[in-house]
Amino acid sequence: MVWFVNLCSFEELYIAVVLVYNDINKRLPGPHFDPPSKEQVRAMMQACDMNLDGELDHEEFVKFMKQLTSDTFIVVSQGLIITLVVAPTVAMATKKATEGVPGVGKVVQKLPTSIYASLVTLAIVWFQTGRQDGY
Repeated sequence: MVWFVNLCSFEELYIAVVLVYNDINKRLPGPHFDPPSKEQVRAMMQACDMNLDGELDHEEFVKFMKQLTSDTFIVVSQGLIITLVVAPTVAMATKKATEGVPGVGKVVQKLPTSIYASLVTLAIVWFQTGRQDGY
C-alpha cells in the first residue's frame, strides 16, 4: 500500500500511530506494545515540522515515520527476543533441572522437548500479558 500524505494534522497522525500499534499487537506474539503517548507523538511531530505550520507535508511525514519506525523496531525486537529466544532457553534449562524431582521429573522427561518448550513459552507469554494487564 502506498500512502500519499498531503498535509497531516496532529490528530490524524496520532490516530494513525495508534492504528499501526494495534496491528502490531494483533500479529505478534507476546506482550502488547504500548504506542507512544500523545506528548511523545506531538514532540516527534514538532521536531519533524520543518516549516513550523503545525502539519506535516509529505517530506516531513517521511522523516516522522523514519524516526517512529526506528524507535518501534527496537521496542518490538526486544519483546520478540524475550518471547522467542529466552523462553525456549528457559524451557530447556528447566527441563534439565526437573529431571531429579520426584513425580515431576518423569512426566517432564516423557514430553518431547519441542512440546515442553512450546508449553513453557506459552506460559511466559501468558505471564507477560497478565502482568501487563495488571493481573
